[in-house]
Amino acid sequence: MSENPVVRAVRPDVRKELLAADDAGRAAEPFVDEEGGAPLRCCLRRSTPGERIALVSYAPLRRRAGATGTDPGAYDEQGPVFLHADECPGAPYDPYPFGGAHRVLRRYSHDGRILGGALVGPGGIAAGVRDALDGPDVAFVHVRAVEYGCFLYEVARADQPFSYEVARAD
Repeated sequence: MSENPVVRAVRPDVRKELLAADDAGRAAEPFVDEEGGAPLRCCLRRSTPGERIALVSYAPLRRRAGATGTDPGAYDEQGPVFLHADECPGAPYDPYPFGGAHRVLRRYSHDGRILGGALVGPGGIAAGVRDALDGPDVAFVHVRAVEYGCFLYEVARADQPFSYEVARAD
């Protein structure tokens, strides 16, 4: 298995892009989160009451494909993610955030093709990621919510780029 798999939140520059025009082509509509508890993908923590956040469409495999020249084919999907509407404080997060509920771990190849998945129980993300990255063809893992299937974050081998870290060739 890869040593020290790396978990990353959505980068600040990608957050700004998504707020201007998300991956569905819509501008964000920020709002004040009165209750708190939304899973923020920019800092991988839950929102607190009173924070300004936005719900945007995000397509991590499409972003990877555009940067690497690969084609995820039918696996290209976009879904809703919460982000800070204002500057993200980038607060430290747990090694495997949002781990207090069942999660789906999807394994992907270097070209963004799905290789399989697993359901893990509360507290099971770390072991599930270790098992997933044991596969030699697995380049990265997406951690997703079970209830809605939403993308939470990506985990990859330390030597692999993340979907949102691959330099775009413009």
